[in-house]
Amino acid sequence: MTTMDPTVDGGLVDGPADEAEPKGNHAPGMSRICGTTGFTVDLTAQKFIQLNAVAAVVCLLLGGIAALLIALTRWPAVHLLNAEWYYRMVTFHGLAMLILWMIFFEMAVLYFAGTVLLKSRLASSRVAWVSFIMMVIGAGMVATMVLTGKADVMFTSYAPLKAHHLYYLGIILFAVGTLIGVINFFATIYIAKRDKTYKGSVPLVVFGAITAAIIAVGTLLHGAAIMIPTWLWALGVIPHMDSAAYRLVFWGLGHPSQQINVAAMVSVWYLLSAITVGGKVLNQGVSRVAFLFYILFINLASAHHLLVDPGLSAGWKIWNTSYAMYLAVLASMIHGYTVPASVEVALRKQGHDKGLFGWLGAAPWSNPGFSGFFLSLLIFGFIGGITGVTLGTEQINIIAHNTLRIPGHFHSTVVGGTTLAFMAVTYYVVPLIFRREYPMRAICKLQPFVFALGIVMISFGMSFAGSYGVSRRHWDIEFTGATHAAGYDPSVHVWLALVGIGGIVAFTGLLMYVLTTVAAVFFGKKIDGKMTAW
Repeated sequence: MTTMDPTVDGGLVDGPADEAEPKGNHAPGMSRICGTTGFTVDLTAQKFIQLNAVAAVVCLLLGGIAALLIALTRWPAVHLLNAEWYYRMVTFHGLAMLILWMIFFEMAVLYFAGTVLLKSRLASSRVAWVSFIMMVIGAGMVATMVLTGKADVMFTSYAPLKAHHLYYLGIILFAVGTLIGVINFFATIYIAKRDKTYKGSVPLVVFGAITAAIIAVGTLLHGAAIMIPTWLWALGVIPHMDSAAYRLVFWGLGHPSQQINVAAMVSVWYLLSAITVGGKVLNQGVSRVAFLFYILFINLASAHHLLVDPGLSAGWKIWNTSYAMYLAVLASMIHGYTVPASVEVALRKQGHDKGLFGWLGAAPWSNPGFSGFFLSLLIFGFIGGITGVTLGTEQINIIAHNTLRIPGHFHSTVVGGTTLAFMAVTYYVVPLIFRREYPMRAICKLQPFVFALGIVMISFGMSFAGSYGVSRRHWDIEFTGATHAAGYDPSVHVWLALVGIGGIVAFTGLLMYVLTTVAAVFFGKKIDGKMTAW
């Protein structure tokens, strides 16, 4: 682990440290200094970082169990679950992973960015409590409705499919709770600016967190716009729900929820680049413009779910899948270049400058914080990015949409990219926030590689099976007993076997993460000063 001074520009804060370095705005006794990083930690924010992180890990474990059951069911030789429970697990898995795990963890990221990186107090503890309680209640309601069979409507919940009204209310409560937390984050930013707890512009990592928060506001408002009337429809207050309108507005919630993850993930990349190897951002302005492109264009990517839908004009579809997508992709390409470049420059300055890739071989791969984030970058960039761009073009999308190629793509972005990055930063969050060292370090060092391998296997298996036309969600791809059974090339069974085996490998990596993190939080050695380097 690199011992960092947060006042130094390592990609976290602009400008060099000097005697005029701003002080925090904490009340006496309400902050502490981390002996490892030098960060000032607000004790109130610390509590909510802990609560949201714990809730996130619980959701990750539950969603991971559902994922394993789904993978073993999609594997024809195993075909574990019956149809009812398969579709139920598909619904639960999507909600638990894409919404609950991600957003709980991202709330922890916002509290960290707004307070720790800016040396500021949290705007309001009461508001934070309201946010967290609403999110937990909402998550509990959603999970209960799905697992009791009262919301067998898949992740999209397309009308005219109708769930129990408490399912929609749970989503609304979770979304409103999240929105309240985001407002608390913005208020914290305002207080930090007012009290001058930092110099110049906000740190780049905080800028990325602000980007994620802005995207979250638009996403959550889309959710409210469609989920509130759907809830009223489920209650019988509204007699009819227009299916086309539902699809159109829903994807302002469904896909942009992933764009929140992308912005948060990239922020974590910059943070871990600085912490693990002392990486410095090559050009702050360019990186910030890339985040701005996310705000302006990346949410428009949700339209690719509707390219065969009559609710959008041909002109809009063409513009969206060309210029809008190009600018969003350009932003990711900028981050995809600047982050590894910052790592390379830092390692070459440390003397690892032999050959073209000598720096990469000398990187601290035994540090799970580094290996996790760099593998996240590689999987997201080369597998998720390439498949995303191809699937976002109208000609390919029309052919491939609703095949298994789609989850093959987003498992490399949401899981291989974002989830792996969040796992990696946890190896620093636990020592910093919980003040505990990780035990079982050999398992920690191996965990990112096991998880990454499993996800790559899943992504490749799904993508190639989907290229043969295998449907995205169907329980039985052969449609056994149907008048016209579907027949596929025998290689499809090989690819689906790869999905099943990859699911086992990825779940093993997930269990390694959960086991070591829980062991660290509850049984890890207390850190009085600096933590032991990886």
